[in-house]
Amino acid sequence: MRLLIVNPYASSVTKERVEKVRAALGDVELEQTTHPGHATELAASAGEAEAVYVFSGDGGFNEVLNGIGAETPVGFIPGGGASVLPRALGLPRDPVEAAERLIAGTPRRISLGRVNGRRFGFAAGVGFDAEAVRRLDALGRTQEQGRAGNVRFAWEVTQLLTERRGRFEPSLEVLGQGRAAFAFVANCDPYTYAGRIPIRAAPEAQFELGLDLVAPRVVSPASIPRLITYALRGRGQATAGDVLYAHDVDRVELVCDHPLPLQVDGEDMGDVTSALFEAERSAVVVLN
Repeated sequence: MRLLIVNPYASSVTKERVEKVRAALGDVELEQTTHPGHATELAASAGEAEAVYVFSGDGGFNEVLNGIGAETPVGFIPGGGASVLPRALGLPRDPVEAAERLIAGTPRRISLGRVNGRRFGFAAGVGFDAEAVRRLDALGRTQEQGRAGNVRFAWEVTQLLTERRGRFEPSLEVLGQGRAAFAFVANCDPYTYAGRIPIRAAPEAQFELGLDLVAPRVVSPASIPRLITYALRGRGQATAGDVLYAHDVDRVELVCDHPLPLQVDGEDMGDVTSALFEAERSAVVVLN
């Protein structure tokens, strides 16, 4: 049995596209999610499946990663506004083309991250990016359009920088490394996308390795252009004196000065006062 899990609320998922994806995959059993956590339940119960496919956005992909078994191959079909995970894995942005690639593709074993017990596929963060995610979620979701997309996310980031006047003081401690304004933890490169532009916050990160940490010590208006350049070019942050950087590590522990937002694969996980990030090496088999 092969299973297709569909999130009907994802921004690019329509009935017509579901049928086209289903046709491209061939003989699959279709399940549509109906409530938060449903994709995790479906993936956890698919232990005997030959393969599990997920047509969703990154939130649905994350749910499946938190339920899928270590030996069950899983394929991610882009159905969200960003769909970072399948894009980072090198899959086409068109869902039908991605489905066709998965059918012809080969299995690949990758590592995952875990923060406070929650798995993530591509990235997690405490502070700045998590606050932007929270603001995006506050705009709501609809059946027709899902969550607001990358353009609105970029707007929220800009608004956040404007409100803070481009300044972020140290607000957390990376145990064993020092203080930082906020923290990005990546399982791959790129960290995310702004439309078609890859944001390479942790350019050395790879799916087959451990986790990478990028944490600016302090952010000022003068440092913002340089930090943005690092993220766009994918170089410089690893050797910058005002950025904490760690590559291919198994564990990162943060303690916050006060409750800060946590995001996992672009989903708001609420406020935390501490965060334990762990690498789960060779955790799952993905179709690529």
